[in-house]
Amino acid sequence: MEEWISHLKGITAGNVVTFFIEAGLVLIGNWCLKGLARLLALKKPALKSRFLPAVGSLLNWITFYGIILLFLVHFSTTKWLFEPLYSKDGIKVSTFLIIVAFMIVTLASRVIKLFTKYVLSNLYEHYNVDKGLSYTINQIIYYTVMISALAFSFTIVGINLTALGAIFGVLGIGIGFGMRNIAGNFVSGIIILFERPIEVGEVIEVDGKIGRVEKIRLRSTLVRTAKEGTLIIPNQYFIETIIKNRTGAEMRAEVKVSVSQGVDSKLVHRLLEDAVDQIKENCEGILKSSQLEIRFVNFRNSAMDFYVELPVVNFEIKEKVESELRHSISRLFDEHQISMPPIVTYPEK
Repeated sequence: MEEWISHLKGITAGNVVTFFIEAGLVLIGNWCLKGLARLLALKKPALKSRFLPAVGSLLNWITFYGIILLFLVHFSTTKWLFEPLYSKDGIKVSTFLIIVAFMIVTLASRVIKLFTKYVLSNLYEHYNVDKGLSYTINQIIYYTVMISALAFSFTIVGINLTALGAIFGVLGIGIGFGMRNIAGNFVSGIIILFERPIEVGEVIEVDGKIGRVEKIRLRSTLVRTAKEGTLIIPNQYFIETIIKNRTGAEMRAEVKVSVSQGVDSKLVHRLLEDAVDQIKENCEGILKSSQLEIRFVNFRNSAMDFYVELPVVNFEIKEKVESELRHSISRLFDEHQISMPPIVTYPEK
C-alpha cells in the first residue's frame, strides 16, 4: 500500500488540471465540428442521410480515443501507470498495457463497423449484392478482424497465445459435455453464415409462427413475428429441423371452417365467397389479382370441413385478415342459421 502511495506522489495538481482542460477543449471541438456538419447538411440536404451519421460517429470515437491518449501522455511520467499489476513467469501486466489492449480491441470494433456501414454498404448497392450475402460478408469480416485484434492485444499484454490455447484445450475437455449445446449452436451459426440456408430479410415459418429474419448471430438468430414479438432461436434448430422458407411463396390468410352435416354444402361455399367479398371492401393488404381458393376438404364425424385461402401482401397483415374473415363468416352463418358441430370431448380413462 505504501509502495502504491509513493508511486501516486508523481501525479501533480498541474498534470491533473492540464489534462481536464485539454479534455474539455477536445469535447468543445467535438461539439463545434458537429455543429458545422449540421450547417453543411442544411445547405445540401442530400448529404443529411449519410453524411451526418458518419461524421457524428467518426467525431465521437476520435474524441474518445483522443482523451485516452491525452491521459497517457500527461501521466506517462508517473510510476503507477507502468507498475505491474500482475507478474508471473516473466509476464508483467501493467495499467498501461491494459489500456493499450483495450484501445486496440475497441478501435478495431469501431473501425470495422464504420467500414461495413459506410463503405461496404455503398459497394453492395453499386454491385446489386443481395441483403443476405452482404450480411454474411459483414459478419465474416467483423469476426475475423475482432479475433485478430484480440490475439494482438493478448500479445501486447504479454500473454503467450500457445499457452493460452493449451489452457483452453484443458478447460474444453473438462466442460465440453456441459457446453455441448453452446458449441453446437456456435458451429451451426458458422454453417448458416457460409451455406446461407436462411438469410437476413427472409420470411420463414418456425413452429407454425411466421416471421422475418432480423439478425443472425453466432449462437442464435432473431426472428421478428407480427404477434409474438422477437423470437430468439438457437442456430442448431435451423440445421436439425425442416424450416419453411416463405420468402418466394405467396403469403395467404388461411381459415378453416366446420359446419354440421346436413347443411347444403353449395350454400356454405357461396356464403364463404360472400364473406371474402365483404372484407375485400374494408380490409387493406388483400391481393386483388390472385385467385381466391375455397375447398370442401373433409368429412369428420358429424361435421364437414371447409378451407378458405386468401392471398395477402405480407405476413404482418395475415392474422388481421384472418380475424376479419372469421367475423364475416360468423355473421353470415348466423343470418342463414347455419350451425357448427359441437366440440366432442372424451372422458379420461
